[in-house]
Amino acid sequence: MTTTATVAAKRDTEPFSHRLKDVGFWAEWAALVGLVLLVIVFGIADPTFLSSGNIQSMLVAAAILTILAVGQTFVIATGGIDLSVASIMTFAAVVFGQTFAAGWPLAACMLAAVVAGLLIGAINGAVIAKGKITDFIVTLGALSFASGAALVLSDGKPVTVINAFLLRLSAGGVGILGWSAIIAAVVAVIAHVVLFRTRFGTHVLATGGSSEAATATGISTARVKIAVYVISGTLAGLGAILLIARVGAAEPASNTSFLLNSVAAVVLGGVSLMGGRATITGPVIGALLLTALTNGLTLLGVSQFYQPVAVGIVVVLAAFLTRFQR
Repeated sequence: MTTTATVAAKRDTEPFSHRLKDVGFWAEWAALVGLVLLVIVFGIADPTFLSSGNIQSMLVAAAILTILAVGQTFVIATGGIDLSVASIMTFAAVVFGQTFAAGWPLAACMLAAVVAGLLIGAINGAVIAKGKITDFIVTLGALSFASGAALVLSDGKPVTVINAFLLRLSAGGVGILGWSAIIAAVVAVIAHVVLFRTRFGTHVLATGGSSEAATATGISTARVKIAVYVISGTLAGLGAILLIARVGAAEPASNTSFLLNSVAAVVLGGVSLMGGRATITGPVIGALLLTALTNGLTLLGVSQFYQPVAVGIVVVLAAFLTRFQR
């Protein structure tokens, strides 16, 4: 009988030229190949695309999406999905804005935003794991709840947030790497270590692979599911801080594009929507690809109405390629 390890070993010893002819090889590297092609095409079409200023702008723009995609990856790795991530970020931003307007210290406002995201994530996870309700329904309800709570709490009015530290966070950095991009990179590195170098990460992948088998081996799948939604909510709270630093205000209106793009980045990154198979590098590259696509189309003067169409086509193609992943 041929084992998975034997197949993997045989594949690794194949000549590289043979692997290039394998659709599965390209499926695994689709996000990176797509990003390289976009950089080449847009770089030729508009030299401004590869300017240091534009690269820095893209990295900062991709930071929030990267953080949300990392959180979404943990959830999807267990076979779930978090439809409330963008609304949680909006709610956390409003909590930040209201506490800031009330005169709280900046550190306390930031902590309040993160805790707000953590709490909603914990509620999502508890209802899904303990209530045995499907993640789609629970997070869809949380999406509506968080959006409504943000409007009620803010009375539908944005709060201007002007602070020297936040201005430095949004505009400063090291070279072409803005502080937001650096924070996103740190989050991605920590997530990679947690997912692939800790017992918890092993439990996450095992739960997504087969919840019944994981339970049979002594893994508390309920705790794992609660934990991944807590991670997603907490990172949404962190994303809210970066969003406020970028726009200079706490907006109560939810931006659904963050939800769609966070899932899209995960799909582009090759994470299995069925759970059990995940990567952190893939979704990060997926977030960069989506940001580069939007940025390039904007530079070329393509109407914003067509940009979601382009993103949708890319995501569907990526989902099609996942059928050939090995």
